[in-house]
Parts: sequence; C-alpha cells; structure tokens
Amino acid sequence: MKPNFRLARPARLLAVLFFTAGLPAGAHAQSPDATPDDAERASEGVQAVYPANELTPQIFYQLLLAEVAGARGQSVMAAQSYLDLARRTRDARIARRAAEIAVFTRQADLSGEASRLWLELDPGSLQAQQLASGAVASGARIDELQAQLAKALSQQGDKIGAALMGLNRGLARIPDKVLIRSLVVRLTEPYLDQPEAHFARANAAYIAGDPSGATEALDGALRLRPGWEQAVILQAQLQQEVSPGKGLETLRDYVARNPDAREPRITLARLLVAAKQFGPAREQFELLLKRNPDDRDVVHAAALLAMQQGDRVAAERHLRHLLSLGFSDQDTVRMYLGQISEDAKRADDAIGWYRAVEPGSQFVGAQGRIARVLVGRGKLAEARQHLQRIAREAPADRVQYVLIEAQLLRDANRNDDAFEVLDSALRAEPENIDLLYESALTAERIGRIDVMEGRLRKLIALKPDHAHAYNALGYSLADRNQRLDEAEALIRKGLALTPDDPFIIDSLGWTLFRRGNTGAALEQLQKAYGLRPDPEIAAHLGEVLWALGRRDEAARLWRDAAKANPDSSVLVDVIKKFKP
Repeated sequence: MKPNFRLARPARLLAVLFFTAGLPAGAHAQSPDATPDDAERASEGVQAVYPANELTPQIFYQLLLAEVAGARGQSVMAAQSYLDLARRTRDARIARRAAEIAVFTRQADLSGEASRLWLELDPGSLQAQQLASGAVASGARIDELQAQLAKALSQQGDKIGAALMGLNRGLARIPDKVLIRSLVVRLTEPYLDQPEAHFARANAAYIAGDPSGATEALDGALRLRPGWEQAVILQAQLQQEVSPGKGLETLRDYVARNPDAREPRITLARLLVAAKQFGPAREQFELLLKRNPDDRDVVHAAALLAMQQGDRVAAERHLRHLLSLGFSDQDTVRMYLGQISEDAKRADDAIGWYRAVEPGSQFVGAQGRIARVLVGRGKLAEARQHLQRIAREAPADRVQYVLIEAQLLRDANRNDDAFEVLDSALRAEPENIDLLYESALTAERIGRIDVMEGRLRKLIALKPDHAHAYNALGYSLADRNQRLDEAEALIRKGLALTPDDPFIIDSLGWTLFRRGNTGAALEQLQKAYGLRPDPEIAAHLGEVLWALGRRDEAARLWRDAAKANPDSSVLVDVIKKFKP
C-alpha cells in the first residue's frame, strides 16, 4: 500500500511544510507533530536539539517537491527528496520523514540509508535505533549496526542510562535473540559501571532463553543500585518462573519495605492472579487504590477481581468509577455493568447499560444481551423485533443478528421457527458459511436429515478447512448408527484440523463406541472430558463406563455433572435411560 500524502491546500501548505521540517518563517517554532520519541524525552525532562535552519527558496522548493511527489503517489521520489534535503540541512526531523516514507516504499537500500542518517543526526532516538537496526539486520550487516549503536551510545553523555535501557527495544527487529544478546554484551562492555548496562544484559539473556544468565546480570545491577524497582521486578518474575513462590516472596518483602512502590505491588498482584490466589491479589489492588483511588489500571483490575470473586457490589462500584475516570474501553465496562445488573435481576438497569454501548466491537453482543434480557422477561416477540430492527439499521451485521435470533428460538424449543429464520437469510446469501452451518444443525433438530447433510457437504466444498462441518456430519451419522466408516473418517479429518478440540474428540469416542471399540472409546472420552467437563461429553463417557460394568462410577459422574449443569436435558435423558 502506498502512503497517502494528500496535497494540502495552498493556504495551509506553508504551515505544513514549516512544521514537518521544523523550519519556521522568521522565528524558530517547535513542531506540533509530536512523536513517541518526543513523549519519552519529555517524560525524562530531555529535549531533542535541532539545527536552526532558515527557510531558503531552495529548501522551500525541495520540501514542496517532496510533498507533491508524495501526493501523486511517487513515494520513492518523495523519500529521496527528503533524504537529499536532510543531508544538506542536517535536520533529524527531515531524515525521520525520509525514513518513514522509505519504509512504505519497501526500498531496502533507501530506508536503510535514511534510517542510518536519522540515527546519526539524533542518536538518542529510540525510533531511529529500531529502524536502523531493522534495516541493517535485514541486510546481515551486523558489524555495521554494532558500530553505529556504539557511536550513538558514546554520544549520550549523562543520558547513557536511558539509552542503555532502550537498547533491547532498539534491537527487537532482529529475529535471532542469541545474536541480540551477543550485541548487547559487546555494546554494554564500556558501561559496566552503570546499573542499566547490567539490566540490558539481563533482559537480553532472558529473551535468549537463559534465565540463570539473566539472574546473574540482575545481581550486578542491584549491587550498583540496591533496591532498584525495575531490577527487583524482573528478578521476581525470573524467580517465579524457576521456583513458584520465590518471586512472590521477593516482592512481598520489597513492598513491605517500600509501601508506596506502585509497579512492584502491581507486579505482585499480577503474579498472585497468575497463581490463582485471587483474594490476596485483590488485597494488593485495594491497597494501591487507597494510595491512588483514580489509578485507572488499578481500578480496572480491582473490578475484574471483584467480579471473579462474585462481589457484585464492589465490582459495580469500581466499574462506575472507571467510567467516570474516562477509561479508554468504556463499552467493555458497560457490558460488565450490564452483566452485573442481569445477575442481580435488575433487567431495566441491564438493558440501560447495553443500550449505552456504542457502535463498535461490542455493539452486536450488547444487542444480543438486550434480546436475552427481554426473553428472560417473557418477551420473545419483542426480542425478535428488536434484533430485526437493528439488523435493518445495520445490514452489514445482519447475519450475526439472524444467528442470535435463531439461537433464542432454539432455546425456546421453537426449532421450526429457528430453521425458517436461518433458511430465509440463507436464500439471500446462499454461500454464507455461518448460515450454512447453523441451518444444517437446526435442520437435523427438526428431522430434515437430507437438508442437514446437503448443507454440510456444500459447506465443506466451500471451506475445506471447516473442522466442525466434518465433525457435525460425522457425528450425525454415528449418532444414528449409520455409515460408521464414513463417520469416523469425517471426524478424524476434523480432528486433524483442530487436534485438541474436546467436542471433536468426544465425537470420535462416541463413534468408536458405536463401532464396538469400547476401550478406545473410553480413552478418547476421558480425554475430552478432561479438556472440557461438558454435560454431553459426561453423558457419553458415563454410558461407556456403564457398558464396561463400572456402573457406580458412571452414576457418580452423571450426578456430579447434573449438579454443575442442572438444566441439561442430555443428562436428564441419560439418567432416566439407565436409572442408576
């Protein structure tokens, strides 16, 4: 794709060119076109230094030439013009512009030359380091890269610590992590009196898969700077991987001595979550909130943990506060609040939160939840009207609303109506994969086996890697005890596409049972149930256990599964059938 450089209107062109190149007319001005480098430097109180060039007619002409070339899609000419101008003005911002355009052109030599000039003119730029390292690595000129970065580091002066901390990020484009480590070791050799040099080595060792080497390097960093937060955090993460619990102990000790340390406490809380110690993790987030009640990341984490523990009151309080703080993903928060309201049987509140979700990635799900809440209030017809109205307003998402409506009808045991909804939509889009699959499954429910088989075979022809189409067709045959050779072949084809899918493994086990291979069936069904304790898998596994004479075990399995899934008709039917 070519970069889109729209030609600015003449009234704005001068301003665009001044700010792009940092060449003010008359007085020197600062560019408003802030970069990630600018933000990082500002956070550290550092400013980049640019040359004070006058806007001569020649410079203006070349800037204009470059912009016009870009507007006409002549990206190589635009990049080359900027590069020539950057060489003459020695302005890193123009070199940056040349490098960014050259990347889009996919001209390796041009982007490499521009990025190297950018790095030479602004050695403290992390973006320039990353782009230059990527260009050099792609050409396997590692020695050249090392020389460039060594020179850049030597020019950092009292900013050497920050430059060393960005070293691994600057080399991240190189795929060979062992090579990155070797480069980092060589580049940091002159700076081993700096704790950041040891930290950079630790990071490189860890990425290269050497946790013991990383730990040794971290020890060096902490000797030079005892109690350094970043080093302690990485040390704890390494310890937790090697010896679960050790990293938690390190961080607990650290926050006990440094109660205001935010990042170590957040890391402790996250490690506790990873260890499934949700209560202690929540305590850590609550302590963080006491110190900074408006920390959005912490409020978000505390809300999720409260939800996980079933504390709806605390979760709702945190989520409402998160909205008031301007959290970036507000629609996800509204979805959570809707779910909490649903669980609390506050249907109107739930619908209100779902209606507040704006068009975007959560919108269809929110409309589906509104429909489900309406169904829960006995208003299936109103739920269907809602989905149909939204589908008319957003035709691009029509199929998704059809699928939701069909599922609501199936849940209400109105399978004929569900099939009609799907079949009508399929007539408009006869090769829609989702409609073919769902209508096939619904056709089987109403006994239209020929329709089911025909649509699944059409789906397989259209999408040969649709594992669940093979599985559905094979399982349907096996469950009716028909064409078992073909059934097993279809299911095995689906399993080859998704080897760890518990439902396809269940289908294979059930087919083997139908074929009389009870031992192999038991093995597959136990594997499937271990991956997912689904009630239908429990029903199949129990039936095989019963056939093997292990009736007490089968009865116990069914009872336990029924407690976890009290609404499962499959379990009710199998328990009635065998009356354990």
